[in-house]
Amino acid sequence: MKKETLSVGDCGDRRNFLIKLTSVVGGAGVAATCVPFVASMNPSSDVLAKAEAEVDLSGITPGAMRTVAWQGKPVFILRRTPEQIKAAGASDGGSDPEPDSKRVQNPEWLVVIGVCTHMGCVPNKEGPGWVCHCHGSQFDDSGRVTRGPAPKNLEVPPYRFVAGNKIVIGKA
Repeated sequence: MKKETLSVGDCGDRRNFLIKLTSVVGGAGVAATCVPFVASMNPSSDVLAKAEAEVDLSGITPGAMRTVAWQGKPVFILRRTPEQIKAAGASDGGSDPEPDSKRVQNPEWLVVIGVCTHMGCVPNKEGPGWVCHCHGSQFDDSGRVTRGPAPKNLEVPPYRFVAGNKIVIGKA
C-alpha cells in the first residue's frame, strides 16, 4: 500500500482557507451582535415626539407670558409691549452683552429657555425681566443677564414661525 503524503504547500493553503473562513464567520457574528446594541442607542419614539413643540400664540396679550414644556425644560414665551421692545433695544445687556435683535425673530415675541445659566433654577417673571431667587441672578426682557452670578444669558431655543400666531420650538 502506498501512503499519500501531503506537501507543505497543500497544508498552508488549507490553513489559510480556514483562517479566512473563521475570520469571516467571526466578523459576521460580531456584526450581528452589535447591530441591536447600536440600534438601542437611537432615540425612542416618545423622545422624538418631544423633539418639537407647536405653540399657539393667539391667546397671549401684550405684556403677558406663557410657559410651555419642550424637551423637559420650561420655555418662556413673552409677548412684549412697545415699551419693553424699546427698553430691550436700548441696551445690550449686562455681563453677557448681546443685541436684542440677535435674540428675537420678531421684536414682539421673545422665546427663551427658562433655566438659569448659573445653577439650573427656574427664574420667576418679576417686573421688567426675570429673577432667579436661588442665587440672585436677574435677566431683562430680552433674557440677558443683568445682575448676579449667572455667566450667560437665558438660552434661545431653535424655533420658527409657521404662521402669524403659531411657532414650532425645536427646529429653526
